Amino acid sequence: MDDELPGLTYLKMLCEQISEIEVVRAFNNPVVFLKECQEIEFDLCILDIEMPEINGLEVAKLLNGKPVIFTTAYRDYAAEAFDLFAVDYVRKPVQMDRLQLAVQKAVKYIQTEKKSGGFTQLNTDRGKSIIYFDQIAYIKTAEVDSRDKYLKMTDGKGLTLKNISFEKLLELLPKREFCQVNKKEIISVGIVKHFSNDEIVTSIVDQNNKNMVLNLGISFRSDFLKKIK
Repeated sequence: MDDELPGLTYLKMLCEQISEIEVVRAFNNPVVFLKECQEIEFDLCILDIEMPEINGLEVAKLLNGKPVIFTTAYRDYAAEAFDLFAVDYVRKPVQMDRLQLAVQKAVKYIQTEKKSGGFTQLNTDRGKSIIYFDQIAYIKTAEVDSRDKYLKMTDGKGLTLKNISFEKLLELLPKREFCQVNKKEIISVGIVKHFSNDEIVTSIVDQNNKNMVLNLGISFRSDFLKKIK
């Protein structure tokens, strides 16, 4: 993303020549990008820093840890950029060999994250906990306080997430791997065993040694079917 069209066109052209990259969308307005990015599947964002209304550093803070390569004509932002765990920081005018190097670093970073399953840190009833995405089976509204959520792990263990909304959880969880199925539950797509128009049979076994069955709400059905395919 770059607010200057010539710069954006040039950057897009360079990216299209790098085999590791598939350009999903190009934006010249950070506000529009932030409105639409929730509906776009992407692994990496290349951001200019100097932009009107909201700069690239502020945009990066809102991407919930999504890998970022910053581009800028100024040196002043380097320290702050790396404080945001940027994959790389490329000076303008962007050169192909330098951009390729940054992309290679990004690819290694993304592959490492996928191998580790990826993780996030959340406030729980046990304090600050590191939670790996591939260990999450499902999340439901806590029975005692609806502001809290109960998280069931694939190994059968569970913990309570303190004062967090489903909206915030869906921002943190990998979009392809998790889906809200009704007003009170989010599931990992990986636990789906069978499903119909209004029910999901999971691979999770309950206390009666039966597969747990969840309701599939009408308003959540379309997104579920899209992800299960």
